[in-house]
Amino acid sequence: MNSVLVFVEQRQGRIKQSSLEALSEGRRLAKKIGSTVSALVIGNQIDSLVNEISKFGPDFVILVQHNALANYSPDGYRDAFLEVVKQEQPKVILVAGTAMGKDIAPRIAAKIDAGLATDCLAIEITDDAIIATRPVFAGKVLQKLKITSSTKIATLKPNTFRTEEVSTKAPSIKKITPQIDPSKWRAVLRGIQEPEAKKQDVSEASVIVSGGRGMKGPEGYKILEDLATALGGTVGASRAAVDAGWRPHAEQVGQTGKIVSPNLYVACGISGAVQHQVGMANSKVIVAINKDPEAPIFKFADYGIVGDLFEVIPALTREVKKLYGKE
Repeated sequence: MNSVLVFVEQRQGRIKQSSLEALSEGRRLAKKIGSTVSALVIGNQIDSLVNEISKFGPDFVILVQHNALANYSPDGYRDAFLEVVKQEQPKVILVAGTAMGKDIAPRIAAKIDAGLATDCLAIEITDDAIIATRPVFAGKVLQKLKITSSTKIATLKPNTFRTEEVSTKAPSIKKITPQIDPSKWRAVLRGIQEPEAKKQDVSEASVIVSGGRGMKGPEGYKILEDLATALGGTVGASRAAVDAGWRPHAEQVGQTGKIVSPNLYVACGISGAVQHQVGMANSKVIVAINKDPEAPIFKFADYGIVGDLFEVIPALTREVKKLYGKE
């Protein structure tokens, strides 16, 4: 078939925003080549997700369900995914470049001998190939790859592609019970340990207050948490802060962390190395606070404050609370 297949990632019944970006991009590509686009969801008891997925215009929603797939399994998801690929024989497969997407996409590519482009910023399609644009050398160079295999696979960098809801007819639903054997899986999930407090994922937050080496230690992040709470956002961190053990890796923004595109990004004590720029350059408004007037981050920030962040941030928090009547 000459179709586009998009893997829609869900965890515990919640769809990843980046998968909806991939689905919107898949619909655009399918329209260009005059084909259909299918949304593939793997899990257990996932029928309730159809309504949300349908808003983004797939022609088909393929639900692959099995009680052994309630949580992600590298072997289980691979086998279920391959069963759908064998039936659908898509021309293009799109996967969001999340932790799960980066794990499953190469497994599928290896099994079906497909070309794979990762962390794509743009995708173009022709009759016999796709051309993918992706960053290399920590984002300093953009590379174009041409994939000509019969099936082409691409992972899309999160928060790069626009989501677009459309008014179309309801998609056709395909339900599949995969032929899988959990006893043959090499990796077995024994349990999931959730963080004590459920925090907003930085990759999906609309406001992020991020701190770097300038915070001087883990205790310095208390003032960032106060500002983030006042703004209704969440806290992020640079790689230097995460490597120092000041913040968890889940909060890391940058080339080796998460790609974000909030409405507001407040960078506190962050110099603005290119690896960090790659992660937050798509922010709509960037505010930089740094005592070094020559810090690279001021070159691409929309607003800059040169000063001691331990004085500036508390003052800013007080003004935000006044503005929103939170005092």
